[in-house]
Amino acid sequence: VGAPFFNLTFGPLFVPLLVAVPFGPMLAWKRGDLLGAAQRLLAAGIVALVAIALAWAWARGGSALAPIAIGLGIFVIAGAVTDLAERIGLFRMPANTALHRARGLPRAVWGTAFAHAGLGVALIGIVCETTWNSELIGTMRPGDVRGLAGYEIAFNGMSQRQGPNFNELISSFSVSVDGRRIGVMTPSKRSFTTRGMSTTEAALMTRGVSQLYISLGDTTADGGIAVRAYHKPLVLLIWFGPVLMAFGGLLSLSDRRLRVGAPQPARSLRGLQPAE
Repeated sequence: VGAPFFNLTFGPLFVPLLVAVPFGPMLAWKRGDLLGAAQRLLAAGIVALVAIALAWAWARGGSALAPIAIGLGIFVIAGAVTDLAERIGLFRMPANTALHRARGLPRAVWGTAFAHAGLGVALIGIVCETTWNSELIGTMRPGDVRGLAGYEIAFNGMSQRQGPNFNELISSFSVSVDGRRIGVMTPSKRSFTTRGMSTTEAALMTRGVSQLYISLGDTTADGGIAVRAYHKPLVLLIWFGPVLMAFGGLLSLSDRRLRVGAPQPARSLRGLQPAE
């Protein structure tokens, strides 16, 4: 499926589903009060609107719909928190009573909250990574410094290393932020002479939930090398979200109420004789 078709169909199908997710736990089967659920989710909606405004003010470039998508993810997360707060009577009962009710909540309720929050976290990660990712592609020589997403990447030089069955070309890059070095990245290229092939070993730096990648291309005659650097903001949220969803699913499956055994057929009695 190509990107144009995917983008045109994904939004209209997925956005209504995400809007409906926080309402689900608050609507009882056949007795749901949609207006009452909307009133209880009013605070979550306000938090989402504030998140949209902040993302709009902070964002530079990218799609204009990205802040709305981030607000939608915040709405899903805040909706899960709101559902828990309503069930334990937070802000309506004494703290000890609310804590006691929280301990007594079924595991399926906690599992639903974690799963829904994980969906919102994953959505935020996907939107930020696809909208505000940055890349640097070019040739660098020892001593060159390039900027990428607030980072200064300085090329220190190259060195050779002999492996068991390959020759490895290692490049050293110093990464700085505001003039302060935060680390050194050492991507490499390995050449396997017996197989006549080469592979690239990319370097990875993780800061918070964002990551910086550097990989190498071909070398030049004047001692330079082709460099590809990528900055992926909040990319780890794409993984943390599914982990939360899986954890929520395990909590729900561990709920005793959901482990309903199948009835066993009655054993036929043997040796019975017809009555005389």
